[in-house]
Amino acid sequence: MSNQVSNRLVVDKAIRDDNSVIFLHPETMKKLQLFRCDTILVKGKKRKNTVCIVDADDTCEEPKIGMNEVVRSNLRVRVGDVVSVHQCADVKYGKRVHILPVDDTIEGITEDLFDAYLKPYFLETYRPVRKGDLFLVRREMRSVEFKVIETDNAEYCIVAPDTQIYLEGEPVKRKGENGLDEVGYDDVGGVGKQMAQIRELVELPLKHPQLFESIGVKPPKGTLLYGPPGSGKTLLTRAVANETVAFFFCINGPEIMSKVAGERESNLRKVFEEAEKYAPSIIFIDDIDSIAPKREKTQGEIETRIVSQLLKLMDGLNSHAHVKVIGATNQPNSIDPALRRFGRFDTEIEVGIPDEVGRLEVLRIHTKKMKLAEDVDLERIAKNAHGYVGADLAALCTKAALQCIRENSDVIYLKDEPIDAEILNSMVVTNKHFQTALGASNPSALPETVSELPEESWEGNEGIESVKRELRKLRLFVFFCSLCMLLSFVRS
Repeated sequence: MSNQVSNRLVVDKAIRDDNSVIFLHPETMKKLQLFRCDTILVKGKKRKNTVCIVDADDTCEEPKIGMNEVVRSNLRVRVGDVVSVHQCADVKYGKRVHILPVDDTIEGITEDLFDAYLKPYFLETYRPVRKGDLFLVRREMRSVEFKVIETDNAEYCIVAPDTQIYLEGEPVKRKGENGLDEVGYDDVGGVGKQMAQIRELVELPLKHPQLFESIGVKPPKGTLLYGPPGSGKTLLTRAVANETVAFFFCINGPEIMSKVAGERESNLRKVFEEAEKYAPSIIFIDDIDSIAPKREKTQGEIETRIVSQLLKLMDGLNSHAHVKVIGATNQPNSIDPALRRFGRFDTEIEVGIPDEVGRLEVLRIHTKKMKLAEDVDLERIAKNAHGYVGADLAALCTKAALQCIRENSDVIYLKDEPIDAEILNSMVVTNKHFQTALGASNPSALPETVSELPEESWEGNEGIESVKRELRKLRLFVFFCSLCMLLSFVRS
């Protein structure tokens, strides 16, 4: 089966958050000759692989494989990447497994980690583990990350009820090589449609330029992102750069400005030269309207020269240089029209204000490491956060956490070093903290023209019966007036 092309599948998010289970469509399982609860080997990027249990999911598309964030992290893959699936019948039950926690996830925990986290986790089901893998154990309001240090003599094994689990030694430090701290597609929410477009326009030409060469067309050079401040334009660009393993060059207006004549254009040329030198690369021009405004509205010759230089540099980009230019702006109509044509900024993508579903995605990303109480309803918070962009929602989570700290300030002694572990463990962000933060926040997109239909009904408003009767009468009156106007228009 390992030589068949059909075992290559596209990574997708899983319907169930489980570190040991991946999900396939029943037809895909049938083609790959896999059965439920089979142990399989999944191979990802950078020679990384792991073992998982396979399960069927009718909602998973046939060429896709559903896996949670932990499995994707161990394989060094993101949603949309390709992995290969292989049968793994030689995985044996382990006799001894050495596991240690990650140091930055156990701060303030006073409970015994084995009894509180590991024992319940491995009692739930028989779980395959791989040496070197990380896995997350969630319990109530806390999540602890563990690393598999040793597994008998083999690289893989299945942890059974009689497997001895050792939790001895100092907690392991998180290493930067795993890429968990880098911004990826999983860290950007509420922009699913825009992400698909930018991957097609930027990631695809950088990773597979031969596709365009075989068809006989030139890949797009530039993409313009526009939308309100804080909507995620810069974050989305950084995620694409990290996912494509491309060099990232960021240009801001003040960075290229200089009092010396001709130095501004020289700074701009240097960036493009460096980008071609270290290709594949992405040049990100933030607030491009301040660098390349409409030339007929500029006050002096300097701005005109910079615009002309940028036009020349984009025209001079070799189609085979594997350099993509992404511009971001809040005012797309202020940019010089010569830039907004095919061959320069070929495509324009609006990164607008997220809807309720998008706001919920962003909230889940920003709260995945927060200690939340059971009464926190993220869906309700997303519904009430009308007009909030990604930056506003991140600030909302921070304000809720600060409100939690503020309410516990009477038991926190600043002179104590460190703060008592019991106090840290008792601090939990509740729904009340989020409501207080909502009341003290102002959405950035409030002045924008955005409308959402409310889902409130008469039953949700008690104690104002007389007002509701008057409103019903007024509604009937308006209806009859409209009907009379319509009839008179038809007769005439």
